[in-house]
Amino acid sequence: MYIQDSPEYKHHIATYGSHKDFGYKDFIPMFKAENFNSDEWVELFKNAGAEYVVPVAEHHNGFQLYKSSISHWNSYEMGPQIDILGEISKSTNSLGLVNGASSHRVEHWFFMGHGREFESDITDNEKEGDFYYPAMPERELHDLFSTPTPTKSFLEDWLVRCCEIVDNYNPKIFYFDWWIQHSAVKPYLRKFAAYYYNRAIERGTEVVINYKHDAFMFGTAVVDIERGQFADAKPYIWQTDTSVARNSWCYTENNSYKTANEIICNLIDVVSKNGRLLLNIGPKADGTIPDEDRSILLEIGRWLRTNGEGIYGSSVWRYSEEGPTQTKEGQFSDGAETEYTDKDFRFTVNGDNIYIFAMNPAKSGSITVKSLADVDASVKPLFNGIINDVDLLGYDGKISYKRDGDGLHMNIPKEIETEYPIVFRINLA
Repeated sequence: MYIQDSPEYKHHIATYGSHKDFGYKDFIPMFKAENFNSDEWVELFKNAGAEYVVPVAEHHNGFQLYKSSISHWNSYEMGPQIDILGEISKSTNSLGLVNGASSHRVEHWFFMGHGREFESDITDNEKEGDFYYPAMPERELHDLFSTPTPTKSFLEDWLVRCCEIVDNYNPKIFYFDWWIQHSAVKPYLRKFAAYYYNRAIERGTEVVINYKHDAFMFGTAVVDIERGQFADAKPYIWQTDTSVARNSWCYTENNSYKTANEIICNLIDVVSKNGRLLLNIGPKADGTIPDEDRSILLEIGRWLRTNGEGIYGSSVWRYSEEGPTQTKEGQFSDGAETEYTDKDFRFTVNGDNIYIFAMNPAKSGSITVKSLADVDASVKPLFNGIINDVDLLGYDGKISYKRDGDGLHMNIPKEIETEYPIVFRINLA
């Protein structure tokens, strides 16, 4: 809204008037969250099959969604007058899920900077401690040495804000957005990690930091890839974060939503490569979760209740995938729906079972999984174990199968009609 001549800038002037007279801060009283109910939120998340919940504690805009002793610009003192992070954390813990928190505060260094390029309410907020401060110019966002570099006072403020979240809410997951890898931030990032991990030891809890790019030394935290993933299975745990909407991270009119099937396929592919999926939804300003988001979450939950044993507690098999549809590597690689074929499979292992996910199963007939072909181990070491039984999760009937040099052939019952992936459980003797 502060980028001149952008559609949002023009909309703002047409709807609210001059940025000098009505700026970003003037939206705060309109943010009432009058229908917010953290128990209902977390109950929905649990029904969706989530294991952990990571609310935004503070985004780039500098408005804290929790009770703070550091700044008065927070949701407990202004707007809804609710400790949103605190309420969600309590509900998450009471319902047996893992509570987390995310901080995007460090990007506030430049997030309001465009408002200084013309006469706006941001030019009136130039003192340290003001809501918009420091509003520095936006530079090349992946330049690790960009100037002006964040000041000592800004970085100390960032550090104590993060530590305040740790002290007051005890998040088991602390998620950071990407700008923490800037060279000026690194010393403070190490201080935060030491503080967070030491507090966890004091409390007798296990905690995780999520980071992007190479902000942390490999092995000291869990890497996250925004709207993207690794193409191959990794020997270490990693995470992808994506949203139910293709075009937005928040509630936006006319959002372009993904289907539940697309997200389920994304989840399967990620888990088969030792990843975790952090799925974003966008609540409305009144505190409700949009019907579209709710519907998608409940569809995912229904699928997981049937097929979750191939997901929860599973690990990587010898192969993660088979078929013509290959995973695209990198950030922002999930913008378009992946078109899986009836020859695309993903694999996981759990206990004595191999799980085969048929990503786009044929309506009836049989499928052949080449990765489980019966071949001479001295020629090609694929799979040489003994299959005790094969069944289809969620189906009570018998699955006929045979194994030969071409693969494991399994029938798909005629009564199975679904748009979602189906999961074969291969029990080994």
